[in-house]
Amino acid sequence: MSAIRLILISLIAAVFMVSPLNAAAQIEIDITKGNLEPVPIAVPNFISSDVRAQEIGKNIAEVVRNDLERSGLFDALDPASFIETQTNIDYEPTFADWRVIKADALVSGRIVMESSNRIRVEYRLWDIFRGEQLSGLRFATTTDNWRRIAHKVADSIYEKLTGETGYFDSRIVFVDETGPKTNRRKRLAIMDQDGANPQYLLTGSDIVVTPRYSPDTQKITYMSYESVIPQIYLLDIETGRRELLGNFPGMTFAPRFSPDGRNMVLSLVKKGNSDIYSMDMVSRSTTRLTSSPAIDVSASYSPNGRQIVFNSDRGGSPQLYVMNANGSNSKRISFGDGRYTAPVWSPRGDKIAFVKSQKGRYSIGVMNPDGSGERLLTESYLDESPTWSPNGRVIMFNRETRGARGTSEVWSVDLTGQNLRKVPTPGKASDPAWSPILP
Repeated sequence: MSAIRLILISLIAAVFMVSPLNAAAQIEIDITKGNLEPVPIAVPNFISSDVRAQEIGKNIAEVVRNDLERSGLFDALDPASFIETQTNIDYEPTFADWRVIKADALVSGRIVMESSNRIRVEYRLWDIFRGEQLSGLRFATTTDNWRRIAHKVADSIYEKLTGETGYFDSRIVFVDETGPKTNRRKRLAIMDQDGANPQYLLTGSDIVVTPRYSPDTQKITYMSYESVIPQIYLLDIETGRRELLGNFPGMTFAPRFSPDGRNMVLSLVKKGNSDIYSMDMVSRSTTRLTSSPAIDVSASYSPNGRQIVFNSDRGGSPQLYVMNANGSNSKRISFGDGRYTAPVWSPRGDKIAFVKSQKGRYSIGVMNPDGSGERLLTESYLDESPTWSPNGRVIMFNRETRGARGTSEVWSVDLTGQNLRKVPTPGKASDPAWSPILP
């Protein structure tokens, strides 16, 4: 598992004067408008006096441009249009040259080789119209970890210009699929949120589904069909160690961690009936939370851990319900036409994502925790398995196409429903799960 070992980045300090983005600043991004009016931003290649570092600087700038572009909030300008060639980021840029190409913001970056395998990455963010520096940071890492630095730079820029935390320095665990629909091989895999660095986490051929991250990003829980009865396992990404989470006589499925990682909520089938249980991650003892003759599944904690949203057909068809974390005060929140499944609470706590099926079509939707404000963001033959970005602005999901030769792909969409994008994967993929921001 050393190939996927996460290398920690040391954020040294802010090394440039940071001018606050005050009310008079010209750059304003309305994050509720999706990609309707993306902000033009220029990201030249990061400069360096070292030939090897120049290539790293080029790669970092490209990743930053791609991150910002994919958010739908920024228009990363073509470097071929740049008039000024930067040679020293310690001086103000020629703002007039950047106004000519209609850039609202400029990122100036530099790479310094500290040793044969360590680099220092510095960047400044400029408001072109006001002629002011908005932020500046310095990072240090190993040369082979430059991609994480690029994501951190993009996160910093995103946060400064939108007022929200970024989500680029995060990863996706998913199920890699090979073979025809009737005989799919499903293996647990992981990649960066932009599809880079895909790697398998398990070497076996056992079918796995529904992977989910722990809050500390170091562990993954998933369901495996390697035995006669599907069971839930816990995998440590760092060490590769895995363990069975209890040996239950019936089927266990749909595991998900509590926000503090101390508990897990899952569904257990006993005597043919599915109910939701919580599991203490230290003692591994379970507590039954629902007790109805209906099918209760797909539970997800609220960010504060006080409530749980889940799916139940106790009203005659699959609908969404919210209850207290101890199982009390259960109430239905979905009342539209169709079937509601796979609810997931946003990390911000303000929305619940879900899958809605109606008239043979499937959609990813969102609603408020009380059931109000329902909006459908996508629609296709089969959209399912929604998962939230760490900042609660973007939803990733998998989309399956019709027919024996149909494929399963990972897509993303923002809360406006207007920034729909395919996420690159090595092959067919399903069940994406977004990590928190990496440590």
